[in-house]
Amino acid sequence: MQQKITLLGATGSIGRSTLAVAALHPDKYRIHALAGGSRVAPLVEAAVQFRPKHVAVADESRYRELRDALDAAGLKDTEAHAGQAAVTELARDPECDAVLQAIVGAAGVAPTFAAARAGKRLMLANKESVVCGGGLLMRTVAECGATLLPVDSEHSAVFQSLAAATPAQRREARIILTASGGPFRGWKDLSGITPEMAVKHPKWNMGRKISCDSASLMNKGLEVIEAAWLFDFPESRIDVLVHPESIIHSMVEYADGAVMAELGSPDMKTPIAIAMAWPERITTGVKPLRLAECGKLTFEEADTETFPLLALARETLREGGAASLVMNAANEVAVETFLDHRISFTGLFAAVAEMTRGFTAPAPASLEEILALDAEARERTRALLASRAF
Repeated sequence: MQQKITLLGATGSIGRSTLAVAALHPDKYRIHALAGGSRVAPLVEAAVQFRPKHVAVADESRYRELRDALDAAGLKDTEAHAGQAAVTELARDPECDAVLQAIVGAAGVAPTFAAARAGKRLMLANKESVVCGGGLLMRTVAECGATLLPVDSEHSAVFQSLAAATPAQRREARIILTASGGPFRGWKDLSGITPEMAVKHPKWNMGRKISCDSASLMNKGLEVIEAAWLFDFPESRIDVLVHPESIIHSMVEYADGAVMAELGSPDMKTPIAIAMAWPERITTGVKPLRLAECGKLTFEEADTETFPLLALARETLREGGAASLVMNAANEVAVETFLDHRISFTGLFAAVAEMTRGFTAPAPASLEEILALDAEARERTRALLASRAF
């Protein structure tokens, strides 16, 4: 039987890679629904190829453009939707079997909870859902019978490396998340960095926001928080190791000294396919890893003095409450401001740290509280950025 997949974030890099994997296995996967942010043309292009039942655009003002484009493409029977609420509804659609959630940022939180509450096979590339949802999301997954499979390459590697571990073995293990180091690895002076410099990742093809987070090491900080919740590990047993070749995607070290790792070419189609097919394996079209051609694999400690947001993320995990949520909201606003050339790269660091440490709140007890706190943190961050130069 075909697995019916709803793909949220279909026009981003993860979405495009997901469609590439699905196209290789039309007997196994059917794209039931596609959702994107505001770009109608790539959504319709994908719809022409995969003929989904539903297509949605989060930007409500683009509904007419979407409907007209679908009609012009001969897809009059494809249902068009617009608005954030419509995207969330697709995540809980009873006709779909699985949801691949690749929306960027906190905009993905509500659809993630919708899929979890509906008991879906939830393939999660939106780390902010875990950072903001924390224990509430993990309880929702367990109570509603959902299956959560990580799509981030690092968490996919940890998931595979922990697959055969007993509960007792997990309690004594350590997670080692690898980081490429981003485009400024080894730099000590980060003044003068432009958005154009920050989004040029040396290994991975990602969107502007995630590329910027990788450059600041905030992406790795968010991944530490995500790993803590996904795998029920304390912050003290999660390490970060810079590995610029991006061949080892992450590792788990066991009490007996054995280290289990997942290696592969730096291509997101591999972790996507693992989530789509687990516990089976399917072909992806990814270039095979030739170890003899890799040369040396190098490792170094992360520089948290030059890149303080990684240390800040760890701090929020230890602090608990809503600290991680506030940090994530502040970072999203600050990154957007930096990419618009309105604050400096180091100013981004300072603004996120000041906001995170200046706004404390208890852990949210519901999705509604998560969304309200996120909105408040964003508004406070905008006010902070408007109050003085960063």
